[in-house]
Amino acid sequence: MLNLLGYMLKNGVVTSKNYCPELDADLIGLPKVTNEPCIGTSCSACESICPTSAIKISEKDEKAIVTLDRGACIGCSLCTRVCTTEAIANDRNLQTASLDREGLLLSNEKPPEKVVKKGKHSMFQNSIAARVVSTGCSACDLELSACNNPIFDMERFGVHVVASPRFADVLLVTGPVPKAMHEPLKRCYEAMPEPRLVIAVGTCAISGGVHKNGYAEANGVANVLPVDAFIPGCPPHPWSIIDGIRTAMKNHL
Repeated sequence: MLNLLGYMLKNGVVTSKNYCPELDADLIGLPKVTNEPCIGTSCSACESICPTSAIKISEKDEKAIVTLDRGACIGCSLCTRVCTTEAIANDRNLQTASLDREGLLLSNEKPPEKVVKKGKHSMFQNSIAARVVSTGCSACDLELSACNNPIFDMERFGVHVVASPRFADVLLVTGPVPKAMHEPLKRCYEAMPEPRLVIAVGTCAISGGVHKNGYAEANGVANVLPVDAFIPGCPPHPWSIIDGIRTAMKNHL
């Protein structure tokens, strides 16, 4: 106990004071589409190298159109390495969540519109109870666990993890949701009291990631349950997860 007290007095508070700080310059985040010109279909190096077909290159009015689906992106950074014009670059911003699937589609043709729900005060704005259901992604589960460590301390934002769906307001789903998990996931959702939310945490939960369109029918949670927020990443950073949950908390009516 004395050693622990001595450590705390020496090092101070370890909890991060800044909310969703940008990644350091030498760290890799999700890719983003920039305003830099793209060579177009004569190159298509990024489209060819993407392991999950998250990038599409097309031509329109003599302009190269780059479309990036963050809901399918696994953050391998292969696209940013092969892009010679920086039309696709590393994004250091960790506030990546979206309330709808279309918000994860980035393009140099038209920026995505932020979906803002207007109305009365959100009942979950200050506090929410979360039930985590893992359908096969240990990486996302580890990042969710990190959200509760002293550095991120998710509970200071009113997010509490509960053991039973009967006490939960939101279902945090990780993994690609294979066929064997469809019915258990539905039963978990049905056991939750109204109103209830569902958040897809990670690329697998959003689209199936590298598992999509396979024999296991692992194409994400949206094919099984209605989804209220999407948090991209493989796996998402703890700050991205916290911000995604808070986004759903503030915008649910």
